[in-house]
Amino acid sequence: MIQRKSPDMPLWSLAMMSVLTAQFLSALADNAILIAAIAIVKSQGLPHLVPLLQESFVVPFILLAPFVGQLADAFPKGRVMLVANLVKLAGALAMVMGVNPLTAYALIGIGAAMYSPAKYGILTQMFGPAVLVKANGMMEGSTIVAILLGVVLGGWLADQSLTWAFIGVVSAYSLAALANLFIPSLPAEKSGARFHPWQLARQFFQSLSVLFKNSDSRFSLLGTSMFWGSGTTLRLMLFAWVPAALLITDNQTPANLMGAVSVGIVLGAVGAGLWVALARVNRALLGGLLLGPSILALAYVQDLTLAMILMVAIGICGGFFIVPLNALLQERGHETIGTGNALAVQNFAENIAMLVFVGGYGWAATAAIPIGTSIVGFGLALLVATGALTLYRLKKR
Repeated sequence: MIQRKSPDMPLWSLAMMSVLTAQFLSALADNAILIAAIAIVKSQGLPHLVPLLQESFVVPFILLAPFVGQLADAFPKGRVMLVANLVKLAGALAMVMGVNPLTAYALIGIGAAMYSPAKYGILTQMFGPAVLVKANGMMEGSTIVAILLGVVLGGWLADQSLTWAFIGVVSAYSLAALANLFIPSLPAEKSGARFHPWQLARQFFQSLSVLFKNSDSRFSLLGTSMFWGSGTTLRLMLFAWVPAALLITDNQTPANLMGAVSVGIVLGAVGAGLWVALARVNRALLGGLLLGPSILALAYVQDLTLAMILMVAIGICGGFFIVPLNALLQERGHETIGTGNALAVQNFAENIAMLVFVGGYGWAATAAIPIGTSIVGFGLALLVATGALTLYRLKKR
């Protein structure tokens, strides 16, 4: 049975600040450790493992998708976030102790898979539709600032000392777990959940069916999957594009460019919070339509300043696109199958998209296709996909 709480908390409440702090620190560590792991495999002369790092993180999201939504809905979401952060901390410590980076990063992926449905699902228990987009904007904004700091600090520390990079990561995960203790223990959104694996898998695919039968949630799932699949692939491409186009071989420069995208997403998220209410969610399509051409332009840039400007522009488009779609899915999920289950389905769809996008890039890299050619193909594919999504949405309306 779905338990509904009256969503009347103030937007700037202690509860919201605790959620934002925990998410900020956890996201910062997630991104810093990725840069550190990339530095490790590059130092070992194994750059072809870079796409596999991302895939090792993504696979747990896909395999655990039938279970993590039920977990987030069956227990207080703040406590689920705490346990998930501790799992991430264990993965970071494993990498420090010399465990294979792919294995250690997969453990962090397990923690992240547990964390994601709870971190967004808790917002629908705290706020109603009138402020949910703003709450999501705050969550996305804090997350992207954390990504910005994580990749920039991770890149700088990885170039200086991997030891200090890992000290920072472990500290961030530990403080995130501490912040989780201050999140109020709200009632479980869905009581009486059962944890028999086959039953959970069946329930998950029933939830998947429910969401895909709803035009709003189907639109949201397709859009957010395109965003995260393309965004994840782009940031890996930067580690090959920067040496080829800008003739710079450090870890800091691609990390800084990733940070520039993050700045843009913050700006786009703010814009979405101001101008895109759930009733006008189709406005977000403009941001999606501009992503493909912006990525295409990257193939013709050979100047660092221009690259930074373009990365910010890509981020603005992405932030304007993703925030309203996330809010739309959370609201439709809350009305039907529970937000935790809806977000688990979302993670499943998004991570399959990431696996496909990153796998395609990995194939191109293995086939020695020039990075500029790969970026052109990537931008064209994204332009076609977002154009098709727009036509589909407008036709339905």
